[in-house]
Amino acid sequence: MTGHPTLTQESSMLILLPLVAPLAFSVPAVAGSVQDDAVAEPAASAEVILGPEGHRYRWVSDWLKLPEGMALGNTHGCVAVDSKGRVYFNTDSDHAVVVADADGNVVDTWGAEWAGGLHGMTIVKHSDGEFCYLSHTGRHEIAKVTLDGELVWKSGYPAASGVYKSAGQYRPTGIAVAPNGDIYVGDGYGQSWCHSFSASGEYQGSFGGPGTEPGKMRTPHGMIIEQVGDETFVVVCDRENHRLQRFDLDGNLIRVEAPGLRRPCNGVFTGEVLAVADLMGRVTLLGLDEKGERYVVAHLGDNPEPARRGVNGVPQDQWADGEFLSPHGIGADAAGNLYVLDWNRHGRVSKLERLKD
Repeated sequence: MTGHPTLTQESSMLILLPLVAPLAFSVPAVAGSVQDDAVAEPAASAEVILGPEGHRYRWVSDWLKLPEGMALGNTHGCVAVDSKGRVYFNTDSDHAVVVADADGNVVDTWGAEWAGGLHGMTIVKHSDGEFCYLSHTGRHEIAKVTLDGELVWKSGYPAASGVYKSAGQYRPTGIAVAPNGDIYVGDGYGQSWCHSFSASGEYQGSFGGPGTEPGKMRTPHGMIIEQVGDETFVVVCDRENHRLQRFDLDGNLIRVEAPGLRRPCNGVFTGEVLAVADLMGRVTLLGLDEKGERYVVAHLGDNPEPARRGVNGVPQDQWADGEFLSPHGIGADAAGNLYVLDWNRHGRVSKLERLKD
């Protein structure tokens, strides 16, 4: 790291309907899984079950319960879950951060000063408390705040990198924090560089830069910290190159990874599985084999209508349980439940409840 520039598979979906007697449904095989028959039990209401055996989720219909008179507005950002299981997600409105409990009840909103451009968010627990780290495309800065939104520090564009002529060229989209406290930022809407900052927000170095060859980026949109044994890596969602790239903490490329991805935006680890929000209408679950290579476990909620993938204006009367639109942010709680934010001007956040097999 220097201070200067130097299988596509369809998703498995099982719909459980009210029946007089159980019927057997065949679940499509997906990479990394074995095809098994699933039995639909009688139910009081329709349910949608996604994923193969061992990775099954129930789509929680109408999970989010907004207070009367509240509208989300455009959901264009991230999802994060705190140690108490509360779900935080971003909108472009005056409630730039919305906080809900696991049942979808809104318990807090904050961030009017961050409206219109709050794009990256992660929650990290330190010895002195739990904090949100934010990146803002319009303010051209990153910040550390409390879980109530109180500012701890903020840091502007990394002029010392030599990459930028002005702050306006820096539009950071993704942010992640390593166990040692170092902060990694992807300038996805700016110059396609990734930057490292200290725990106090001081610039340390850069890697990546625009291009298609290994180690280069076209929209490093989301940043993910991965722990494999005693090693820590930074995984970059290199969206417009349709791949992930894994780096060590010094910015050295370890591996290019592109299994079954369309336009990966963000990801979260749930156990040993990496769940990736893919802007083109689905969530992809990735495993890691003994050689350290990723493979597709399953695609979840793949929208059957290409015209509804990766677009912002799909109206609510065209939404369906079990079908994503434009997954942009994703979070997971301690129970393995997934929370997915679709990029949509009407506002959409969905819960996938992890089922025990």
